Amino acid sequence: MAPERFHAFRLHRDAADGPVCGRFVELGVDDLSPGELLVRVAYTSINYKDALAAAGLNQIVRQYPRIGGIDLAGLVVQSGDPRFAPGDAVVVHGFGIGVDHDGGHAEYARVRADWALPLPAGLSLEEAGTLGVAGYTAALCVHWMEHNGLAPGGLPVVVTGASGGVASVAIDILAGRGYEVVAVSGKGDADGYLRALGAARVLAPDAAAGAGRALDKAQWAGAVDAVGGEMLAWLLRSAAPEAVVTSFGNAGGAELHTTVLPLILRGVRLIGINANSPMPLRQAVWARLASDYKPRHLARIAQQLPFAQLPEAMARMRERGTRGRMVVAL
Repeated sequence: MAPERFHAFRLHRDAADGPVCGRFVELGVDDLSPGELLVRVAYTSINYKDALAAAGLNQIVRQYPRIGGIDLAGLVVQSGDPRFAPGDAVVVHGFGIGVDHDGGHAEYARVRADWALPLPAGLSLEEAGTLGVAGYTAALCVHWMEHNGLAPGGLPVVVTGASGGVASVAIDILAGRGYEVVAVSGKGDADGYLRALGAARVLAPDAAAGAGRALDKAQWAGAVDAVGGEMLAWLLRSAAPEAVVTSFGNAGGAELHTTVLPLILRGVRLIGINANSPMPLRQAVWARLASDYKPRHLARIAQQLPFAQLPEAMARMRERGTRGRMVVAL
């Protein structure tokens, strides 16, 4: 049954060049972006993209007012599509939600039916909400690395930006599948956390990326990179023959200064990861997140908080004061 009114954290910009202000408001269903499904949000999360959008940074959101939150897990309340019925549990991420379509930072969301993924058997709503788009991105990295020949038992797999949400889940998945994982993190207090997720070693960034030759000592069978920039260039030149390097972030810079030598002399494969995948790929990867890719330490990765603490948590994330997954329980 649809609510008469509900609460949402909505972003506003009163003038074209004015500041973005987020505030809790009371809305009705007709205030939401259009869609065939009305979903009662059970869990949403805070991603770095959400934190930037809430401060009006990087021109992520262009039309206001907007409800942020680029992922959500919840129950269908109303459906205008025969594929879904009230009570169905769904996961939604990407397709512009939280950016140019109202997203998950509200008690209710209205989305297109084509965007909704039925909750896979083997996952609870809480687990799916904790994984969210970050967990999917991590699983997508592992999926493409293994599709390109990566298998346990060889050289280590390195994960950068290791205390972040995507990287934390990636470490957990990889270690659970028998890989030796090396974590790279600039947070000095994260060593114990990363080892508890399964990292065999933890390196500081200054012990990893740095100026080098076109090819450095081959160290890695695979890599999951959240950083980009010079870190990604180092991963490429220190990757072993036939290694698979996945890239999904640019926290260290969007420019990539490298040579083709790792590609043509060692056969290193560089794979870009865009989590806004077609639905068939989403279904396949989410099915694995519910089975053989399912992380073992989600409770350790998740920091669950009430809705009222959303603005404070986004501010801390912008200041790099968080780790793992920030999950909002609605």
